Amino acid sequence: MANLSTRFPSDFVWGAATSAYQIEGAPLEDGAGPSIWQRFAHTPGKMTNGDTGDVACDHYHRYRDDVALMREIGLNAYRFSVSWSRVLPDGTGRVNQKGLDFYRSLADALRESGIRPMATLYHWDLPAALDDRGGWLNRDCAEWFAEYAEVMFRALDDRVEWWATLNEPWVVMDGGYLHGALAPGHSNLFEAPIVTHNLLRSHGRAVQAYRASGKHAIGLVVNLEPKYSASESEEDLAATRRADAYMNRHYLDPVFRGAYPEEFSDMWREAWPSFPASDFDDITAKVDFIGINYYLRGVMKNEPKTIVERATRVRPPNALVTTTDWEVFPDAFTKVLLWFRERYGDTPVYVTENGSAFYDPPVAVSDPVEDPLRVFYLREHLRAMSVAMEQGANVRGYFAWSLLDNLEWSHGFTKRFGIVHVDFATQKRTLKRSALVYRDVIGSGGL
Repeated sequence: MANLSTRFPSDFVWGAATSAYQIEGAPLEDGAGPSIWQRFAHTPGKMTNGDTGDVACDHYHRYRDDVALMREIGLNAYRFSVSWSRVLPDGTGRVNQKGLDFYRSLADALRESGIRPMATLYHWDLPAALDDRGGWLNRDCAEWFAEYAEVMFRALDDRVEWWATLNEPWVVMDGGYLHGALAPGHSNLFEAPIVTHNLLRSHGRAVQAYRASGKHAIGLVVNLEPKYSASESEEDLAATRRADAYMNRHYLDPVFRGAYPEEFSDMWREAWPSFPASDFDDITAKVDFIGINYYLRGVMKNEPKTIVERATRVRPPNALVTTTDWEVFPDAFTKVLLWFRERYGDTPVYVTENGSAFYDPPVAVSDPVEDPLRVFYLREHLRAMSVAMEQGANVRGYFAWSLLDNLEWSHGFTKRFGIVHVDFATQKRTLKRSALVYRDVIGSGGL
């Protein structure tokens, strides 16, 4: 690890990240249309404790207070996502002006506070009206997404400095269409590759649309999880390579190399279709940056418990894990940042999510809320990132996940990732110790 005198560049971007359905609440207010997550959350049995995003953190009404918190922490950037169905209730066609105005007002409040906005166009909340037309299984989704993107570019590109097309398309495919744990809740091996390809086509079409009118930067956000073999056996090593192709190269190889990982035809077998070569003209549209979301590594063993990788994750002995059962292993963060540069070149990288869920009381019992394990996680991962930067990784910024405790998707409100505590009964916000530690790092420019 780096020593305690680690310094970051003076122009380094320091932010925090959130997503629309997890914090906004008011999913149908002011003319907004339903999304697949609004529908999924209201389906009995899908959400822990029956939790929904109907109120969440009430950010839709409290965004100015939340921007004031960002300023108090010292952030100079904020990554948020746009609810597609808040802006286009039917997914295409009529624009809901009140929905668009919300994001304009949020961006204006950020700029007034000296906080640079990064907007993610899609963080998993497809308009329900488009899901009814096949959603990401319908090739027309590329046109739908490009239309939506153009609406947003016209409205906010004078305020937003970075645009991300998709957040974690792997999770959309794996959780939403292969295993059914996330919206829209499908479990179909043959659907998943089609979804992957249509997500990438949609990403590419949005990038091309931005090239026609945009003034700043656009990129893609992926979740990466370095894979380690549980042993040196050839079987475990092969399983680790499959897991790496499935998660880490799945979306980056098509964007940067114009092809899916070579292992895919064997891994997906009869479920892997052929795609028109011309589609890669869209998919390989040049991005200005890549967002990397990092939380954990995967230690893989050759046990055919998963459908595609035919591998399983094992927990190393004596591992420190979070309440999401994710191993805390900062060295893998260094590894993945260096791996990206080695494989894909010097495209700028922003760490668009990095954080940890540890137990915090539902009601703040101190101010700040003491969260020593999250402080440890934050410090060690910032050090790991600095090691990668010292060795040549082109990292331009870091966004902590998450600004606020929020609705952790199908886990409901049971997993707290925030550096700001939220009492969901009263909506009271209280800074955690991790927020103050982060403020000190930002203010001093180092560890």
